[in-house]
Amino acid sequence: MALWARVQQLPQPVVEQIRYIYGNSFPIEVRHYLAEWIEERLLNAMAYQYDQDSGYEQEAATFLNQLINEIERTSINLPEDNITGRIRLNESATKFRQLFSHNPSQLYSHLVNCLQRERQWIACPEECVGVQDPEIAEVINGIQQLQMYVRANENDNRNLVKDYEHLLLEIHEITKNKAQMETIDNQQLREHARTALLQQERQVNEMVTLITGKRLNLVDNFRKTIQLISQVQDKVLHKYLTQWKINQGFAGNGAPGLSASNLDTIQAWCENLAEIIWNTKDQIRLAMKNKSKLNIEEPNLPDFLPQSLVEVTNLLKTLITTTFIIEKQPPQVMKTNTRFAATVRLLIGNTLNIRMSNPLVRVSIISESQAQATQQTNKASEQSCGEIMNNTGNLEYNETTKQLSVSFRNMQLKKIKRAEKKGTESVMDEKFALLFQSSFAVGHGDLVFSVWTISLPVVVIVHGNQEPQSWATITWDNAFADINRVPFQVPDKVSWNLLAEALNTKFRASTGRSMTPENLHFLCEKAFRANLQYPVSNDLTITWSQFCKEPLPDRTFTFWEWFYAAMKVTREHLRGPWNDGSIIGFIHKSKAEDYLLKCPRGTFLLRFSDSELGGITIAWEDESNDGQPQILHIQPFTAKDFATRSLSDRIRDFDNLFYLYPNKNKNEAFDRYTTPAGQPRNRNYIPAEVRAVLMPGPQNNNNGLSYPGTPNSSYNIQSPDASRDTPTSGITEVTLRDRSDSRPSNFGEYRHAMTFGNSPASLDSYANNQQMQQHPQHQQHHLVYACAGSPASTYSDISPQGVPNGHHEFPGSPPSVAAPSIPMSVEHMNGEVQSPDGSTIVVEPDSVARASGNSEVISRIVESLLDDYEGSPVDEELIDQLNTGSY
Repeated sequence: MALWARVQQLPQPVVEQIRYIYGNSFPIEVRHYLAEWIEERLLNAMAYQYDQDSGYEQEAATFLNQLINEIERTSINLPEDNITGRIRLNESATKFRQLFSHNPSQLYSHLVNCLQRERQWIACPEECVGVQDPEIAEVINGIQQLQMYVRANENDNRNLVKDYEHLLLEIHEITKNKAQMETIDNQQLREHARTALLQQERQVNEMVTLITGKRLNLVDNFRKTIQLISQVQDKVLHKYLTQWKINQGFAGNGAPGLSASNLDTIQAWCENLAEIIWNTKDQIRLAMKNKSKLNIEEPNLPDFLPQSLVEVTNLLKTLITTTFIIEKQPPQVMKTNTRFAATVRLLIGNTLNIRMSNPLVRVSIISESQAQATQQTNKASEQSCGEIMNNTGNLEYNETTKQLSVSFRNMQLKKIKRAEKKGTESVMDEKFALLFQSSFAVGHGDLVFSVWTISLPVVVIVHGNQEPQSWATITWDNAFADINRVPFQVPDKVSWNLLAEALNTKFRASTGRSMTPENLHFLCEKAFRANLQYPVSNDLTITWSQFCKEPLPDRTFTFWEWFYAAMKVTREHLRGPWNDGSIIGFIHKSKAEDYLLKCPRGTFLLRFSDSELGGITIAWEDESNDGQPQILHIQPFTAKDFATRSLSDRIRDFDNLFYLYPNKNKNEAFDRYTTPAGQPRNRNYIPAEVRAVLMPGPQNNNNGLSYPGTPNSSYNIQSPDASRDTPTSGITEVTLRDRSDSRPSNFGEYRHAMTFGNSPASLDSYANNQQMQQHPQHQQHHLVYACAGSPASTYSDISPQGVPNGHHEFPGSPPSVAAPSIPMSVEHMNGEVQSPDGSTIVVEPDSVARASGNSEVISRIVESLLDDYEGSPVDEELIDQLNTGSY
């Protein structure tokens, strides 16, 4: 059932809340009429926090254009009697062009987040009933009451001004009558005038008393208004806006919830508060001015107006400085000389005439200590620790969106100055931040405010291989930073359950599906290097060092590096099967074997390798020679393998695999992801294809197969974060591995093999011939390339059996011409072998040379391979950074 159809079945309060999250910028009619179209394109899309990547921007722009076209097409196809629907859809198409043509990623990210929220509510509908925050109603009612107070105070102040004017006229009349009385010579007339004057003075005194009472009542109303303003503003700024800022950190880890409609609502509240505060401030100043005109001393009554003016001015200052926010954070792992973007917004920009001046905003990068000084002094630092290009822009008002903001789209960090490292600190642990600052006048220019805001922490790198550890720093900070902390302090120890929630959020955002409780328990045991009872206690804590500094037992990589690599390969190559639940992934090898031993022959499951970073292996149940069940494991596939052939295609190739654990036909699970056969590019050639086969491997001394050693720690993994990552290259690295430290096992291991061919029969016959030589449980499969129509000419890149003719032929080579040969193992190098440049390498056949890790042989091979290599161009800037210590 479509997601939108399931949403319609939720309780009405939940449906209303879903309508609320879409906001005014996205009419719910579009979601309704284009439900299937939207879900097909966005349901498994990644939620991006940053949109500086050009590929992502292009994707968002394409989606916007397709959405507008689909809306117009749907409007035309609606029944003729559905006039309202047609009008709403046409209005929506026009509105989207106006609102999002300049920033399509805003709409794209908003819709992705909304769909994720829908799925959450579908999963837990009982938690969504009554989800409407009752304090929202309090804020709305408070603002409405304040607006009534302001109108009442304005009316009282206006009437008081009239009373003052009347009183001044009466006082002027008394003064005139006194002067006239002094000129009267007739005693009787003088007494009559004096009596009238006394009566007039009594009336004036009564008016003064009445006016004083009204003025004191007005002052009291001012104080009540200021008190209520303070309460409502505190809730808006310190709860809702602060929570929005906290969610930015969570969103940096992939959490949904940042919605443009939420911020638009907060902006509406802030604009109302700004108008209320400014009007109250004007009324207080008017009351003070009118009181000074009377020049009446009230020694027994304290004057609260000056104090009220100070209080309301402070409220205005707090509102203005707090609502200068970063709407779109810069990338938190920032590479030098790489374009990045950010957007700042002033939430009260539609009031107080601020938009008329287009204030200038300047961006700089500051260190952790500079950020601390800025926070302590509440004054933007003039210092910076780096150079940013294109770092100034003006706040501009958009009449359509009613927003005052500036988007920096082409900033580049050119240089960075680092602090001295302490202990085991590295550049990937050092945090920076972007400082945005501006200055502008409000009202009639009588008040000038300097505003500033600091971004989420940023780690600056100069090379992609620094990204994994940098994301460890950022992930920990986003998950556990307190909003009122000293920049950028984080706890050194946190609850495992909280960390597990953060890891699950990040994995879900990167891959599209959450991990199961069993997956998370596996991660817990891996992180703590121990078997733990399920569920784990909330008191169980994990340290920063355990998380990403200490290597796992018998490994050269940390828990975070292992998790990060698994997340990366899943996002780039396994997203579909993972979202379908076809990959268990996070499971102990022993538990996987226990599961499979209870299943029919040919049942298999997929799990992430413990020893290979970013590797996923296939384990399946087979029969041994004596008919007993046994579990076999294929050498882990990595991103390099998937760049050649996908996981689904490889599973289709392996005839030994029948059922995905526990009992799902493999074709049903994976056929939708297999690569369809393509047409030949040229009809004059015989088409060729790539297939994977299982090849026989050597036995070890323990009647089992050798397991590969721990992978090299120089494994190069890039960020799985959607905003920063670059897809894994298809270029294969060359690794020389010592295979003499193999570990015995009671279970078989297969090494994956590839073949090119146009005849499955030729492939099967080759595999069958090999299987006749060795028992299946001792098989090992190798990378095999077979030229189309010539199954005899093969090449094995790691085959211990060697090459029959001393060389290997590549597809496309003439039969009579041998391609350059390289020894496939050290054993083949006993004697003369041919190097790629045609020279001869002579290796003495001694026992040392036969050792697979012989350094002399390896160095001679490398020397021959690099004989004509001139190297890459020198990076002068990197050399300068290394020499100056700024790297």
